Amino acid sequence: MTTWQEFTAVAPRIAEIFERRHTATGNLCMLGTLRPDGFPRISPMEPRFFEGQLWIGGMPDTAKFNDLVADPRFTLHTATVDTQVSEGDAKVWGTVQDVHDPALHQRYAEDLYAQTGFDLRGATFDHFYAAHLVGAAAVEVGDGHMDVTVWKEGAAERVIRKH
Repeated sequence: MTTWQEFTAVAPRIAEIFERRHTATGNLCMLGTLRPDGFPRISPMEPRFFEGQLWIGGMPDTAKFNDLVADPRFTLHTATVDTQVSEGDAKVWGTVQDVHDPALHQRYAEDLYAQTGFDLRGATFDHFYAAHLVGAAAVEVGDGHMDVTVWKEGAAERVIRKH
């Protein structure tokens, strides 16, 4: 599985679009998980980049995180409100790994507080999910064409131009 830092090296175009859209929406993304009945669930969330990794964290005991306990597969899509996709659009998918490392949790909490003022310092994290990517895609529209950039683990990203 591929960490965010590794992903940015092998799929720089998709990573740049994802990070740009992530920042432009105040870090808002849509998380896709699988419900216990097998149907998909979409939930808003704010993933964060920290120490070369993409982290999926949030309020404990929510349905989306209970989904990840049962099935670690996920997809994460940058929030899109522009039907023309003029600023681009990106999504990544893979599995999560629940990381139980109190020292890491506290470094993350310190960074979160410094960046946002949200204070989790000293808190115990029940679940702290590192995203490991296996695929990604991004869309850019311009000058009468659409570029779809795709990446699968073990391969280079490639661009498909549609007119």
